[in-house]
Amino acid sequence: MQIDERAVGDVTILDLKGKVTLGEGDELLKDKVNSLVNQGRKKIILNLENVPYIDSAGLGEIVRTYTTVSRQGGSLKLLGLTKRIQDLLSITKLLTIFETFDSESDAVRSFSTAKV
Repeated sequence: MQIDERAVGDVTILDLKGKVTLGEGDELLKDKVNSLVNQGRKKIILNLENVPYIDSAGLGEIVRTYTTVSRQGGSLKLLGLTKRIQDLLSITKLLTIFETFDSESDAVRSFSTAKV
């Protein structure tokens, strides 16, 4: 898996590419998010439009990153869910926890209306 980082204002967007699975992306994601939080960057969007597959370890890591960011007073949102990932989050009831967006501009704008 590959993670490209970019900023839109004070919002950090992480473009994930490839599978988020045990040993292939879960540690990378954890390290990246921990690094951002340590820098005080707490408005984070995970762009999943180029992620074809997430296994249980990858899903667990996304939940853990959400918890890490939330505990630091930040917010983590998901962007560009494929049908497969949307179904996975729906089955596991995680869609009720994450804010998800289809458009990057809507996701970025949601931070300015949120209390972060």
